[in-house]
Amino acid sequence: MGNLTRSIIANFLAQAIQLLENYRTQALRRFGLLMHLESLHFTQALFLFFAAVIAGTLNAVAGGGSFISFPALLFLRIEPVAANATNTVALWPGLAASSIAYMKRLNAPLRLLVPLLITSIVGGWAGALLLLHTPQHTFLQLIPWLLLCGTLLFAFGNSIRTIASKAGALGDLRTISWTAVTASSVVQLFVAVYGGYFGAGIGFVMLGMLTALGMSDVHAMGAIRTLLAAAINAVAVLTFIVAGAVLWPHCVVMIAGALTGGWFGAHYAQKADADKVRAVVICLGLAMSAYFFITLK
Repeated sequence: MGNLTRSIIANFLAQAIQLLENYRTQALRRFGLLMHLESLHFTQALFLFFAAVIAGTLNAVAGGGSFISFPALLFLRIEPVAANATNTVALWPGLAASSIAYMKRLNAPLRLLVPLLITSIVGGWAGALLLLHTPQHTFLQLIPWLLLCGTLLFAFGNSIRTIASKAGALGDLRTISWTAVTASSVVQLFVAVYGGYFGAGIGFVMLGMLTALGMSDVHAMGAIRTLLAAAINAVAVLTFIVAGAVLWPHCVVMIAGALTGGWFGAHYAQKADADKVRAVVICLGLAMSAYFFITLK
């Protein structure tokens, strides 16, 4: 009886492993990753590592790291959907670390925070699924528009907050109405869908929404924004991993680079001129947008 049981278990495991291997191969074919799986050369790894270092540093100081890391993958001729998925996974550990560091600054009431977290998770998942079901050619044509959209959100983020602050008359979030909670959750749902799909610039929209709710503590708003962004990207990361859309050799190199850059950026953030860094990021975003508009004609 014992031998029969072991035989059944061994057969089941063998079939399960075969199914997983077949699924992995199909996913690699679907996202165009087979040709890249064993082709990460040292120079390419070095290029991705330093691109991720710059991205991680920018994210720690002013944001906008994806304007560097995402195009870096495209320059290596990675299929666009897989490049976006790999970039999201590579930059997420740094975002998660930031959200943990911000936890002590969280002071929003649960009646607001819980709905925003739920809509962030649902929207992030929907956006990730939408990306996975977007044909490679279609997403390739969307890239310059997405980069431009993200750059404009980054450039005018402070203006969004200023406009929102004029409508921000709610004051104490502990007395926030359910109407305001519902409206904020709907806005966050759309932000999260965009975040799961591409994501550049979502932080500024969320800051504008929080300002409109009457928040004025920059650190508290940053804590909520970082937590919601981490939630959006966490569910997107999980979706991309399960779908097999991540190019792991490239991703691991970029994770190491992004964490290195994040440490460097956090260490020197107070010494850096945030306005100058923002100007550089905006110029890079516009340059990348123009490059892809021209090359993808």
